[in-house]
Amino acid sequence: MSLFIDFHAIHPVPPANINRDEDGSPKTTVFGGSRRARVSSQAWKRAMRHDFAAHLDDADLGVRTLKMVEVIADRVQLADSSVSDETAQARAIEALTAAGIKVEKVKPRKGAEDQTEHFKTGALLFLSNPQIDALAALAAAPTESIDKKDAKAVLKRGNSIDLALFGRMIADAPDINVDAAAQVAHAIGTHAVVPEFDYFTAVDDRQSDDNAGAGMIGTVEFNTATLYRYATVNVTALGETLGSTEAAARGVEAFTRSFVTSMPTGKRNTFANNTLPSFVLATVRTDQPISFAAAFEKPVDANDRAGLSGASIAALMREADALYTAYDAAPAAAYVVSTRKVDDAPAGISITDLISKLGGEVRDRLGDDK
Repeated sequence: MSLFIDFHAIHPVPPANINRDEDGSPKTTVFGGSRRARVSSQAWKRAMRHDFAAHLDDADLGVRTLKMVEVIADRVQLADSSVSDETAQARAIEALTAAGIKVEKVKPRKGAEDQTEHFKTGALLFLSNPQIDALAALAAAPTESIDKKDAKAVLKRGNSIDLALFGRMIADAPDINVDAAAQVAHAIGTHAVVPEFDYFTAVDDRQSDDNAGAGMIGTVEFNTATLYRYATVNVTALGETLGSTEAAARGVEAFTRSFVTSMPTGKRNTFANNTLPSFVLATVRTDQPISFAAAFEKPVDANDRAGLSGASIAALMREADALYTAYDAAPAAAYVVSTRKVDDAPAGISITDLISKLGGEVRDRLGDDK
């Protein structure tokens, strides 16, 4: 059985620069011939992963780092404090290498205060906490060498919820890759965007009375946008990766909460752009995921009496109805969280109810399959 849950959100964001390009400007894209605000999927997925930590146990979470040698070595010493730093590090390297993960020695930068050599993996490595603990147990075992099959087996089980949702790719060891069960689109503005610049000055608190100048001046680029955000979770694949329906349901619940309520942190102290979506539509599908991005190929009219959010919600619902009719693609179930009344939309519920209902959909529809 194929089971997907699609998430669509209309999210107004006041002056902000939550996701910058290489020049420090807010990211943008051209869609439908006009410039739009954009927030990368990577930025929002990172915000979601950090939000997971407030709602999930450590066993349901993972660590993504270049410093996995250090992480495993620390857990070896946590289990046995008599193990020296050098031995713990050497055994951690052996465990990772046995699993097919390359480890490189890194020399300190010239002039750096700490001139100690350290080790890093060839690329960012994403392991669940249970997998890290299992590798540490192998590393701490009083054996002459770590069996490669045992090390590989460790990384083929014990996947955490965040790892199952967002996946793992290791070019040197493709047999321990994990296909992501979730897809998160780049958020795009529903209307044309105009870049703006904040010219700021900072006064030196200790400057002399006869100096009226600023201690620092500069500019920060920002924009304002009502965003269309879309994501989908392949619930069937999530259950297969996690090994149970209950784990998949908890994964969907965590994803729902964090997708809706999280916000990337770029320049947040400068702009305090702490908003929540005006409208969220979650649909349960048994055929395929469907994005409604085409609703905004023509930019929403900023002069619409309903405002940008209201006009964007209306455009979204029109696109949904058109697609459902043309492709016989009505969802199996649909739920709405909204701060305003929306015509031709399901009755609004709270975010707490949405989380509960989607978790229930997974448990009911996957049943005892897993």
